Amino acid sequence: MLCLFDLDGTLIDSEPGITACIRHALAKLDVPAPADLRPWIGPPLRHSFAPLLDHDAARVEAAVDYYHQRFAVLGWREHAVYPGIAAAIERLRQAGHTLAVVTSKPVRHAAPILEALPFGAAFDRLYGPDPASAHCEKATMIATALADFGAAPRKAAMIGDRRYDIEGAVANGIAGIGVLWGFGSREELQQAGAEALAQDPAHLADLLSA
Repeated sequence: MLCLFDLDGTLIDSEPGITACIRHALAKLDVPAPADLRPWIGPPLRHSFAPLLDHDAARVEAAVDYYHQRFAVLGWREHAVYPGIAAAIERLRQAGHTLAVVTSKPVRHAAPILEALPFGAAFDRLYGPDPASAHCEKATMIATALADFGAAPRKAAMIGDRRYDIEGAVANGIAGIGVLWGFGSREELQQAGAEALAQDPAHLADLLSA
């Protein structure tokens, strides 16, 4: 099976780095940061910055630039691997599944993270969005992955913690498996059309091996 994994909230807990970079960007623009930044993890940055910046395109782009400047130096290292993920990935690899990452992070930020992970070499490819896009491109990236690997929809799954992952799976006719240790809720994942929900990484490996 082709197993497509989200990165943030699925393989790694990236909240410290992401939220620090958001606060840095808003501070540069003298805009107070919201108290709760967890909902920002998953959607495109421009989508989240826009309401706080009066939908001023120039200020939104400035915020995105400030975010990326800090992330490239510090933010990409400010994360932790979820307990049990390494064992689940190794189990899937040993079972012969093909693994790839489909993330909302630009490849320039996601690549060094993946390379630094102890199990990063288990993933054959990495897919990220156009850095200039204000839209979620999960569906497009999943379609590209299916084409690249020559995988039939019935033999592929997208694994992630937010509705964008599941909606991208549904759009391509593949299984969407939600994980409950990330940043999305059970309700969000179910409403998006998740075929199954994984309680923990070992449960996820069970679902994908069934």
